[in-house]
Amino acid sequence: MVRVVHFLWLLLVCGSVFAEELPDLLERITPSVVGVGAAYPLRAPTGGRPPRRLMGTGFVVQAGADSYVVTNAHVIPTDLDSDGGEQLAIFSGRGNHSQQRFATVLKNDPQHDLAVLAYEGDRLPAMSLASDDRVRPGERVAFTGFPIGAVLGLYPITHEGIVSAITPVARPADQGRQLDAVQMSRLRAPFDVYQLDAIAYPGNSGSAVYRSATGEVIGVMNSVFVKESRETLLSAPSGIAYAIPVRHLHALLKDLQ
Repeated sequence: MVRVVHFLWLLLVCGSVFAEELPDLLERITPSVVGVGAAYPLRAPTGGRPPRRLMGTGFVVQAGADSYVVTNAHVIPTDLDSDGGEQLAIFSGRGNHSQQRFATVLKNDPQHDLAVLAYEGDRLPAMSLASDDRVRPGERVAFTGFPIGAVLGLYPITHEGIVSAITPVARPADQGRQLDAVQMSRLRAPFDVYQLDAIAYPGNSGSAVYRSATGEVIGVMNSVFVKESRETLLSAPSGIAYAIPVRHLHALLKDLQ
């Protein structure tokens, strides 16, 4: 009996050693979280646009000797004012102390809504990717990003929840005209995603979804379930979000290592 009690005590001690308190974890990983959008060089912008636009969230990963930014493919701006010099950019730091860096798309996977970006300047700290897909419903996860970034600005916000289910990515649309080419391809070749019991907003797209205890990235935030319209995402969020499993990111990074 004494040996059993001692063994259970060791398990509890080991668990407390390897688990990290969320506030400490956030101090470690927040420098790896960046905004993704568009920016002009340091001069007056043209066309009445703001000097920079925040479209979503990204996070830094290590691949080989270099580091890159990962985000959703749909976050990449497609309406750049190229004539005026507007470029794809990432934003690191916080609030008025943030720094913009121009970026380029190295990898784009619309099927899994993932993109990998190269960025200018000094290397930013990287997050750790989980090595496998051993994710089970009930696991506690968190994600840090810039929800409603155009309004709230570059201030990282963290939400926590659980993996509530593992479900096919393609959900039936209310009307056939809501299906685009990518959605049609997902219906033909569906893959599983993580359904999260957590509130996410526009701007969270591209956030790393990580284990609350260790900070290991298990997926990339992809979308939120729209009950009626995009407007209800703000006034009445559903509390259901989806993340692309990290194995699809590993596949995208493979030839960069």
